[in-house]
Amino acid sequence: MRKIIVGAFVSLDGIMQAPGGPHEDPVGGFNYGGWAAPYFDETMGQAVDEMFAKPFDLLLGRKTYDIFAAHWPYAGADDPIGPLFDRITKYVATRNPDLKLTWQNSQTLGPDAVATLKRLRDEDGPDLLTQGSTDFLQTLFSNDLVDEMYISFFPIVLAKGKKLFGRGAMPTALKLISSKVSGSGVTVNKYVRGGPVVTGSFEFEQPTEAELERRRKLT
Repeated sequence: MRKIIVGAFVSLDGIMQAPGGPHEDPVGGFNYGGWAAPYFDETMGQAVDEMFAKPFDLLLGRKTYDIFAAHWPYAGADDPIGPLFDRITKYVATRNPDLKLTWQNSQTLGPDAVATLKRLRDEDGPDLLTQGSTDFLQTLFSNDLVDEMYISFFPIVLAKGKKLFGRGAMPTALKLISSKVSGSGVTVNKYVRGGPVVTGSFEFEQPTEAELERRRKLT
């Protein structure tokens, strides 16, 4: 059985739009494209290497596919990510049935992406790793298809933009498997499923009259 793994660079306020460059995704008037680049250091490079260490196929939304297809095939042999991405399978989520995929080893998920993903997940093979693909991530979250997440939190607030947990987010607990901090202040975290949300209470066992009055005012 394959796992679906999310890889994401995220600001402290949850934005993951256009971390790589100013022309990557300026949709919606986003003016901070390339915000992740100044924080990239040796620790971040090691974190990316770790994420790519095990066999995987890429799982991409159409916009991220377009970004990658215009960059990585031209990166050259000196950049190991380019040849790696060329070699592996790229699965692309798109609403356009006539989309032509020119990057080698690329294929669409078809008209029912969720059904295709469930089938792929049940098969033997390399894990399915997302990169970017904010809109498509909402489909994965809303259908409970994410098994692991590599999330790097950058010490920056962007205020607006596309969010990692947007309209598709569902209540769930996560278990932190590993965490490290780069010299530039990025926290690199790996999470797996942690089960349902569990709540507790710091309230007095017997609420005070002031507390009971406060609760009455809430209704």
